[in-house]
Amino acid sequence: MSTVALITVVRNGGCQVRRVLLMPRLLQDSKYVTAVRHSSTTQRRTSCFDPDGSGRPTTWDSFGIWDNRIDEPILLPPSIKYGKPIPKVSLANVGCATQIGKRKVNEDRFNYAELTDSVLYFAVYDGHGGAAAADFCDKYMKKYIEEFLPQEENLEIVLTKAFLEIDKAFARHAHLSVDATLLNAGTTATVALLRDGIELVVASVGDSRALLCRKGKAVKLTIDHTPERKDEKERIKKCGGFIAWNSLGQPHVNGRLAMTRSIGDLDMKSSGVIAQPETKRIQLHHAGDSFLVLTTDGINFTVNSQEICDLINHAEAALVVTEQAIQYGTEDNSTSVIVPFGAWGKYKNAEVNFSFSRSFASSGRWA
Repeated sequence: MSTVALITVVRNGGCQVRRVLLMPRLLQDSKYVTAVRHSSTTQRRTSCFDPDGSGRPTTWDSFGIWDNRIDEPILLPPSIKYGKPIPKVSLANVGCATQIGKRKVNEDRFNYAELTDSVLYFAVYDGHGGAAAADFCDKYMKKYIEEFLPQEENLEIVLTKAFLEIDKAFARHAHLSVDATLLNAGTTATVALLRDGIELVVASVGDSRALLCRKGKAVKLTIDHTPERKDEKERIKKCGGFIAWNSLGQPHVNGRLAMTRSIGDLDMKSSGVIAQPETKRIQLHHAGDSFLVLTTDGINFTVNSQEICDLINHAEAALVVTEQAIQYGTEDNSTSVIVPFGAWGKYKNAEVNFSFSRSFASSGRWA
């Protein structure tokens, strides 16, 4: 839909957009939906979804709202700005779940919130060496992001500054604390900001992940920070650190840490472990984008990205993903946060089957 057409929608009754998208479920099997406005006379007026008078009906694909499963109004200002209808992403539709697995405590944390009228926040944190660093990020990350938002238009810069500042703040907190274990505490951090319902920016350190389901296929938005990456390994060595492999063949920084970037892990900073996140910006296409999902490694090392896409198709999806990880043999904490977009429920999901061999192989990952 062109910008001119969107302006026509606003002038001729933008409220009509919301009314059509909130139609009863009895319309969900209809192939086409049109809106007609009538004057006080019997004369028919042009549909606000057919501004050019061509007579061609509007399909659900035109709006990105598929099968009437997400009943949300259209955000008119950003729709006009970007020249396409953009549905409001509601926090009420966000799904989240966390499972302790076979650990004694759950060190995973997750959060989501509305920071401003136009910016939404979603995050997962996977703590190690205790939950102190994950708790600190869960409590204060929003504060630092909100501090930088008015100063900087670029959301990638906002997130980078927030990550670096919260790492410094945790260091101050740990050094002032009487609890010496805080010096060894750290956490992954995967944070997503969504502006105007269309601009998605993700920042990450560690091995928690973000992926987008686009036209039924998994699109990875993060890359794990592990010693297996050549660029990460080189930085560790340049800073005086070393890589050691455990009995399972897994590389660790200085024989202790399975990741090369994190928040906290103060005893590892001199060995090249940094809090500088890698960021990614993507523009959503609600006609084809089904959802964003953030996951911790209890899921990532047992359920692959495409399987996550295939599993997620209903309101209890976050719980299904964490339970599938447990079925596949994870012993770690498992957490997922799922944010549905316009094409939620549009693409058919493949069946995911239990694999005994994978369950057996993965069970040694956290031994």
